[in-house]
Amino acid sequence: MARCYSDAVPQMKPLPEIWLLSDARNDAVLERALRQLPRGSGFVFRHYHLPDDERRRRWRALARIARARGIRLVLSGSAAQARHWGADGSYGAHRDAALATAHSLRELRRAARAQAVLLSPVFPTRSHPGGRVLGPLRFRLLAARSRVPVIALGGMSQAANRRLKWPRWAAIDAFLR
Repeated sequence: MARCYSDAVPQMKPLPEIWLLSDARNDAVLERALRQLPRGSGFVFRHYHLPDDERRRRWRALARIARARGIRLVLSGSAAQARHWGADGSYGAHRDAALATAHSLRELRRAARAQAVLLSPVFPTRSHPGGRVLGPLRFRLLAARSRVPVIALGGMSQAANRRLKWPRWAAIDAFLR
């Protein structure tokens, strides 16, 4: 078993500052969003809502656009699946994830083997209306305890990131327009 992301898949350098995460809500605008992202951004393909064959076809179509734009591709799945699909890394809560997810200090500690961690939710989100958020202060306090780079997620947009003043951020809804 790979000790960490860089043992499983070539390391992503430099780590992108802006990340787009896919899901059923933004599927219709992903091609446009990928074309609008700055070169060198990152894209996390989740698409849990699709059956396996359809998910793989959608991945291939979006990967072509992303690669042409110099966008790093991360697949929600195991490191082995990410390698098999030609991704730059894997995403999730598993031990070999390139990009881990965290919502608490305990989860941040578990993510110490990843290349980076998405810490959320920073601000209120459409996907979890009324849910508990970290807010800028708690986000910064938690992020300061991380052993790996932290990417802000949850209610993020360019405006939210200006408010947060954080070097790396990710969004789903910010790219729906």
